[in-house]
Amino acid sequence: MTSGMRWIKACGARPLVCMMLVCAAPQTGQAEQQAKGLPGVAAPRSVVAELQDALGHATERFQAMDEVGVLGHVSERYRSGSLTKAAIREQLRTLFAVYDSLRAKVQIDEARAVGEEVWVYSTGEVSGRVRGLGMWMPIFSWRREPDVARREQGVWRLYGDQK
Repeated sequence: MTSGMRWIKACGARPLVCMMLVCAAPQTGQAEQQAKGLPGVAAPRSVVAELQDALGHATERFQAMDEVGVLGHVSERYRSGSLTKAAIREQLRTLFAVYDSLRAKVQIDEARAVGEEVWVYSTGEVSGRVRGLGMWMPIFSWRREPDVARREQGVWRLYGDQK
């Protein structure tokens, strides 16, 4: 997966915009063992549930090829390396032009509260049906990739790692 496409897991988007179809709660025993060395503390279950709801909505909007709906889950201040909200907009437009149908699945592996932010680690895959050919193909996948979410105006949005 290229760093430019990481945002979709999660929103994600990267998790929230992440934007994928299947959301699963973190596995408690395994997640606790893997949490050693990760920032923050385990996010409360209620926060994880809110993130999963946001992810489910973003996924629906992604699969409906709704650019505005997907971008509503991304902060105006989003930045991860050189990736910004404007770059995400261009990536969405490209995906929507190349594929006539998209499928996404994502699972939240773990969510870690770090101050006002939540670091969300997810695993997922995106596939698409190539426009004009009718052939389904995998586009990209990821495993336990992090993204940062933050509550803005009462809703969870992808915020990026701000690097």
